[in-house]
Amino acid sequence: MLDQLPPRERQIVDLLYEIGPSTTSEISGALPDDLSGSAIRAMLSRLEKKGFVQREVDGRQHRYAAALPEERAQTFALKRIVRVFFGGSSTGAATALLGMSDDLTEQDLDQLEDMIAKARKKGQS
Repeated sequence: MLDQLPPRERQIVDLLYEIGPSTTSEISGALPDDLSGSAIRAMLSRLEKKGFVQREVDGRQHRYAAALPEERAQTFALKRIVRVFFGGSSTGAATALLGMSDDLTEQDLDQLEDMIAKARKKGQS
């Protein structure tokens, strides 16, 4: 879904997830390189037509926000990563993530145990 966007459009959507609803000038200021306001507005218009961005009028300005809830976008992205890099194995992806993290706290481990317990209960239903 998001991975099908051209790189610059994807960068703008990612930025909207990071900084929240923003005006064209706020987006311009947050981008790593200079783009004209008209170029940003053109991309935002395309993103709006594609359903990735929504616009709301705020006085004389327009505020743009990511249309998909961040959690849903994260789920789409993660599913693709699991499919491409781990052959669809969520266990393989979880193992890789746990192997990367040397600094898991007791609270992190408790949360993971709770999630595993809930998944087991759901599987038994």
